[in-house]
Amino acid sequence: METTPLRSRILETVVRKSNLKQRVFDNTFAAFNLLKETLLEMASEMDDELDGKLDRRVRLEYRDRGKFEAQLQVSNDMLIFQMHTDVFRFPDGHPVWQTPYAQQDRQNAYCGVINIYNFLSDSFKFNRNADEGYLIGRIFVNRDRRYFAEGKEQQSLRVDRFGSEEIDREAWVAVLESAIAFSLDFDLLMPPYAENKCVTVDQFNTRMDNSKFVTGKRKGYDFEIDDI
Repeated sequence: METTPLRSRILETVVRKSNLKQRVFDNTFAAFNLLKETLLEMASEMDDELDGKLDRRVRLEYRDRGKFEAQLQVSNDMLIFQMHTDVFRFPDGHPVWQTPYAQQDRQNAYCGVINIYNFLSDSFKFNRNADEGYLIGRIFVNRDRRYFAEGKEQQSLRVDRFGSEEIDREAWVAVLESAIAFSLDFDLLMPPYAENKCVTVDQFNTRMDNSKFVTGKRKGYDFEIDDI
């Protein structure tokens, strides 16, 4: 059977996009593994620096949760780092398209993403499965290991500088310190009275199931993204 022009285009697209996305995935996965190493080192260093200064019940602990997830507990906060396994292209109108790097080659704007979530550590300790966490940062990595960060107080490399630096250990330290600092300042607010004024008999009869009582740092309040 003769190859049609459309089939040729399909095959060319498969080769081009598959190779591109595999390269992006590999670089993002390598960056995520470097993140894990950096987290482990930071947790050990900070633990040593805090030795003798904290109640022993206050924990600072790193835990590897699998190929695509890791966590860092700092006192009452839990930071969850999760790598998405898919590769994304930014929508039209996103600021990334204003950068010379993306305008030079649109394939530069295909990225993997590593998300940073902030939870209360008690949510995991007491299995409060309905408790809410917050996405406080995202790090995007492309085929050339170039990156940028967005999120709460993430100033390490903003989108307008995309293409200027590769993700490395020093970059991760800056990202992680910003995420930890924001989480520690992001206090648990007492929810509005009206939100909790009514409860059911079932909630109290099953009070050992802590997920019946939903808790989150901004439960009942807006979580603003004004600095992202």
